[in-house]
Amino acid sequence: MTEDLDDEQRELAAMVRDFADQVVAPQAYEADRTHTLNLDVVRQMGELGLFGLPFPEEYGGQGGDYLALGIAIEALGRVDQSIAITLEAGVSLGAMPVYRFGTEEQKAEYLPSLLAGEALAGFGLTEPEAGSDAGATRTTARLDGDEWVIDGTKQFITNSGTAITRFVTVTAVTGRGPDGRKEISTIIVPNGTPGFTVEPAYDKVGWNASDTHPLTLQGVRVPAENLLGERGQGFRNFLIILDEGRIAIAALATGAAEGCLEAAVDYAQKRTVFGAALSTRQNAQFTLARMRARVHTARLAWHHAARLRDAGKPFAEAAAIAKLVSGEAAMDNARDATQIFGGNGFMNEYPVARHYRDSKILEIGEGTTEVQLLVIARGLGLAG
Repeated sequence: MTEDLDDEQRELAAMVRDFADQVVAPQAYEADRTHTLNLDVVRQMGELGLFGLPFPEEYGGQGGDYLALGIAIEALGRVDQSIAITLEAGVSLGAMPVYRFGTEEQKAEYLPSLLAGEALAGFGLTEPEAGSDAGATRTTARLDGDEWVIDGTKQFITNSGTAITRFVTVTAVTGRGPDGRKEISTIIVPNGTPGFTVEPAYDKVGWNASDTHPLTLQGVRVPAENLLGERGQGFRNFLIILDEGRIAIAALATGAAEGCLEAAVDYAQKRTVFGAALSTRQNAQFTLARMRARVHTARLAWHHAARLRDAGKPFAEAAAIAKLVSGEAAMDNARDATQIFGGNGFMNEYPVARHYRDSKILEIGEGTTEVQLLVIARGLGLAG
């Protein structure tokens, strides 16, 4: 379903789809069962240039755009959401903040390895008391001579504890503004810095092969030049990063919804019930038709948001709509596909079972469904 793509974009979609089917899918069950991120797959994604898709060639990127990144993430999300989120977070939350807000020195130091897939980075935003309300950040950073001293905790941080994780960018309160509000800044903290502890990985419902950890920072000292972007602009900057990331998450969710549809159609055609293929039953046909409509609508939504972003036009509301629609499509299709599969849909060896567990986070991560509704309501001019 690539009718609205140009030839280059179709080639990218076909290339990543083939990679997903031949390389990613065969390892997905075992990676999920053992809660292991396959770094060889990550390396191969780097060799294909996927981590560099939306970045300029001068930094080692592919010179593409966010639509290209979304195409790749969607193709991966069909077969393995853990691998898809590794790419999404590696680009949107790892490399993109450096590209958007970093100095030329920071870009030169960090981007080449990140865009080559040789290194990963995380974005430390969420805290035990600061999720959707990121302004409630409690992690602090104070200047002591030419160093930042950071104290606090972060949770649910993707790509933060792999063998190739290079750093985590953390948000921290660095002071108070004239109005008394918290001054929030972002600071690069290299992995291995004394006092920076990557805690044991979470035991999650889904995305089991995605690397996710809580982080503890106790008296962590990093050079003052590790400040990423202007001091006090961290809150504004992370909103920009999240708006872009929502497009990528929407692409992932669309891929998940499509993966459920493909699996359900194939199973319904092969499964015999009362002497006939399940696919001949009208109830099954209607279920599959609704699943198809959800995939189509979700793809239109995230393509629209990506094209607005790539054209330099306002896209925050479109990104919120895309994430809302696609996240619900993934969850609804996962539920319906599991029902089509019956008892087999409850077995983790089948992709639809993994999609059923994986898809719920798509309605939570990088802005909950409720946050997206707030953004859309504000676009309608509604105060609150």
